[in-house]
Amino acid sequence: MKTWDAVIIGGGIIGLSLSIALRKLGLAVLVVERGEPGREASHAAAGMLVDCPLETPASLQPLATASARMYPEFVHELQDESGLEVDLRDHGTLLFPTPEQLFARPRLMTDNPLPSPLADLEPALASLQRSAMYLRERSVDPRLLTSAILKAARHRGVDISSGTAAMAVLLSNRRVAGVSTDKTTYPTRAVVNCAGAWAGKLPPPQLPVRPVKGQMLSVIGAPHNGLRHVIRAPEVYLVPRSDGRILIGATVEEAGYDKRTDPHSIRTMHQAAVQLLPALGQARVLEAWAGLRPGSPDNLPILGETETPGYFVASGHFRDGILLAPVTAHVMAQLVTGRRSEYDLAPFSPARFQI
Repeated sequence: MKTWDAVIIGGGIIGLSLSIALRKLGLAVLVVERGEPGREASHAAAGMLVDCPLETPASLQPLATASARMYPEFVHELQDESGLEVDLRDHGTLLFPTPEQLFARPRLMTDNPLPSPLADLEPALASLQRSAMYLRERSVDPRLLTSAILKAARHRGVDISSGTAAMAVLLSNRRVAGVSTDKTTYPTRAVVNCAGAWAGKLPPPQLPVRPVKGQMLSVIGAPHNGLRHVIRAPEVYLVPRSDGRILIGATVEEAGYDKRTDPHSIRTMHQAAVQLLPALGQARVLEAWAGLRPGSPDNLPILGETETPGYFVASGHFRDGILLAPVTAHVMAQLVTGRRSEYDLAPFSPARFQI
């Protein structure tokens, strides 16, 4: 019977990124995905690579900053190995902060001034009488990204079993021995739970990961919108794509595993976007969808080995899964292979929940 050095549960951006990192270290890797790889939270995400102290928890900032810096090389490598283009944009973000954010970090306005008047940066926003700051952030199209990373993983020799639901982690002498699924059993000495919003459904132990619903829509054909930057305001965000689409999002809902869109929520976001950028009122709604982010009790990722030797977790990334994919792959590959991480991972340890 074939065995693997590591079995990864979950074929989203986190699991696929880790599979490549482990293959680079010479491990035989299997990815087990309950549905179609890359079609859950990764497929639904906006792709903003948010690296801002106003929006990022302090304990997560070092990983967020490191991962944002890794992105150009991360994408270059995926494009080279897959032959697919990934829409990585570096025009930056215009952030319209809340008064509470400005009160908490007043210096950020002067530390991140607009490089030009708002009317020059985004003429369609010229009428806004609001304070804004400029952030040197990137954005990426997660759907193109996951297509590229899936092809690159296969190119690297990662085995992928799709349409396979993991049922339990198998133990022998109190350490990992394999994974049982609804179809078969996969022997291994290391399992990494990257199952996103479904991570808490795989025993043992019971991980405190829950689904957090997010609804979004995309529009196309706004006349003379000329939107170049990501726009983030308290009421809505706008993410332009190079093909002319503009993504509008997103809700944050505790709705279990319900992925249905709600017409009222979609309409409310659309109206907020039009108030921010009136040209969007003439755009055509292209698509509306919902995804399930993996949330944890403190909304920080869960990264590390559990009390069960050989059983690791990389989940709970909440709204930062796309951003944190490169650094998560890096640190988890270190942990799985017995290396010491250069980052302080204590705030993200599974042990904080007494798992």
